[in-house]
Amino acid sequence: MEDVPVLLGELRPGREQSYDWKSSCETWSVAFSPDGRWFAWSQGHGIVKLLPWPIEEDHLRPQSFASKNQCVKITDIKGRQSPEEKTLDCGQIVWGLSFGSSSSPLGRKLWPCSRHQAAGSSGSWLVLATGLNDGHVKVWDVHTGGLLFNLAGHQDVVRDVSFSTNDSLILVTASRDKTLRVWDLKKDGKLLHVLSGHTNWVYCCAISPDCSMLCSAAGENSVLLWSMRSYTLIRKLEGHQNSVVSCDFSPDSALLVTASYDTTVIMWDPYTGERLREFLHVSLPPDVEYSTTEPQLSSLRSVCFSPEGLFLASLADDRFLRLWSLELQDPVSVAPVTNGLCCTFFPHGGVLATGNRDGHVQFWTSPKVLPSLRHLCRKALRCFLTTYQVLALPIPGKMKDFLTYRTYL
Repeated sequence: MEDVPVLLGELRPGREQSYDWKSSCETWSVAFSPDGRWFAWSQGHGIVKLLPWPIEEDHLRPQSFASKNQCVKITDIKGRQSPEEKTLDCGQIVWGLSFGSSSSPLGRKLWPCSRHQAAGSSGSWLVLATGLNDGHVKVWDVHTGGLLFNLAGHQDVVRDVSFSTNDSLILVTASRDKTLRVWDLKKDGKLLHVLSGHTNWVYCCAISPDCSMLCSAAGENSVLLWSMRSYTLIRKLEGHQNSVVSCDFSPDSALLVTASYDTTVIMWDPYTGERLREFLHVSLPPDVEYSTTEPQLSSLRSVCFSPEGLFLASLADDRFLRLWSLELQDPVSVAPVTNGLCCTFFPHGGVLATGNRDGHVQFWTSPKVLPSLRHLCRKALRCFLTTYQVLALPIPGKMKDFLTYRTYL
């Protein structure tokens, strides 16, 4: 097992909030903007913090990690926030966060964003969607902190939100009302489709980076794959033995991972529905020195791909963060995370953020590797070739296995 991830820093709410039935202290979601300039933190009590990245102290920069014994605690103190920092008062428990960007906003509500773009930015408009406890979705202008949309239609908690990455500002929302809704922000938040098919609460949704597929997971043993072109059901993936609570696509859209209360992460080929790998969250190897009260109970909470597509991160109820290599059966590194709920990688690598039930966020070192030329070529090809198209190529079988990730079987 490789070195334990180093804790770089921690964010905590600045003061205790009074109890309110509309709010709670959990950090259900954290997110980095696609360009890596912003970090969004659902810190509980209906508040979302928008923080410019890197966060103040130089040691939090992904290029200069802290020493193994260094842990710097960053406390959000009223009156000391940076000029660019934003506080978004959503008024409800915030369950899901997602950044969306576009170089050409068309909706009238998005035109004001153009006057507030950060200096030196890439020229894109950046928004943040928040899924709320009352069934609404609020969309905010990242650069001003202003509210752009208050999307209504769901009949229960909006558990997750996901933007397409193709400049279109298409937003998918997943709800406990057992449906997913597709919105077009360039048409002033027009509702395009309502997707029905789940028989239980929908916990999460993820759009593939090539924007061809949508994965949704509910309190069921299976996940549904939808076409983002026709908004019809492609297939149902069955294999878990308990509710699926988290899902994510690889950066080249060639792989899908799902995490379940059944203690497993399954890696799928979304094009064929084939189950490629299974990562078990059971008792840790003997060389791990941490102890847990119930090492056999490791229900999953969150899973995500690293930006280069060679690693996975998972959070489980056994109070451990695990980092996995796609090529290995056991985790390559493990770190203790108390009451972890969500995790996400910095888009340029080297840092992993986790959120927990106390409203805290922790930043960890993560593998920052130089991918092989073979993997870079595979990633480039798989961004526009499906599994079936690869299998039809006139190339040797071993090369097909590599390009379709079958070498891990």
